[in-house]
Amino acid sequence: MIRRAFMTTVAAATLALGLAPATATAQEVTLRLHQFLPPVATVPAKILKPWGERVEAASDGRIKIEHYDAMSLGGKPPELVDQAIDGVADIIMTVVGYTPGRYPMTEVFELPFMMTNPVATSMAFQDLVETDLQDGEYSAVKVLGAWVHGPGVIHTDKPVNSVADMEGVKMRGPTRVINDMLKELGAVPVGMPLPAIPEALSKGVVNGTVIPWEVTPAIRVAELVGNHTEFSGEEAIYTATIIMVMNREKYDSLPDDLKAAIDAESGMKLAEFASTVMWEADAPAREIAVKNNNNIIQLPAEEVAKFKEKARPVTERWIADMDSKGIDGKALIERAKGLIEKHGG
Repeated sequence: MIRRAFMTTVAAATLALGLAPATATAQEVTLRLHQFLPPVATVPAKILKPWGERVEAASDGRIKIEHYDAMSLGGKPPELVDQAIDGVADIIMTVVGYTPGRYPMTEVFELPFMMTNPVATSMAFQDLVETDLQDGEYSAVKVLGAWVHGPGVIHTDKPVNSVADMEGVKMRGPTRVINDMLKELGAVPVGMPLPAIPEALSKGVVNGTVIPWEVTPAIRVAELVGNHTEFSGEEAIYTATIIMVMNREKYDSLPDDLKAAIDAESGMKLAEFASTVMWEADAPAREIAVKNNNNIIQLPAEEVAKFKEKARPVTERWIADMDSKGIDGKALIERAKGLIEKHGG
């Protein structure tokens, strides 16, 4: 009797040991993170890779994040969201406006002179995602983080000292709302993803671009143009919205503890971290242009006011467009402003 009980215990232990590796293996997962920037750029180097390392650590090594930079999994930047939806990639990072009109409520944060502080605006964006957008326009994916970049800057081959100097300038813009603003300012907007900027500038396809300082070193903007126009005051002329999202089925398939490892490093924590890193990267990038003896123009308040007035119809058209979609545009603007103020902007 004693021998039979002993043998039963041994058999059970052996079976458990035999199953243990299989169980652990079943709960290990590799996630492919795809995005459009070169690996040296601020976002992949200082945001996405550190985020991946923290997720791996939080999962005790059971999650592995593989990074695919510069569209190395194929396709073009506007296809990234669909790659996440279709499972071509498990996680993607992209500029929301690369898919124009698809996420209309998100555009509220891109309206002219909406942003006062990129960190507060990012946290407001993430707040809106968590309360409305995740179950609304982002229901096809799991949003891991939503943020915006620092104050937009105008980079051109000829100086822009006033709104009058924008007239006829072929200007690259990243999103529908921002291109509408450029047109209203008198420029000729040319929509294209960020990786296309260097060739477009060098070949004269465009005379300038709007991007934050932070990303200019990765695409050599300070070498390609000699003039950079900044806006004084608390409000930035524009910002662009950025998201990192995960394939919904992939996320849902994970065991709860691995979901928790991802969640712990995502959401509001990621929004605040990413926007802070991007904003802090503006200064050293600007210094490159200074050392290159480029012409950095800081518009006075009275000239900024002229830009604001000229851009006003963009917001009015956007409100009308939202209303036609059944979205109360004015109310959404007030809500976005309230959320930015709530988070310190």
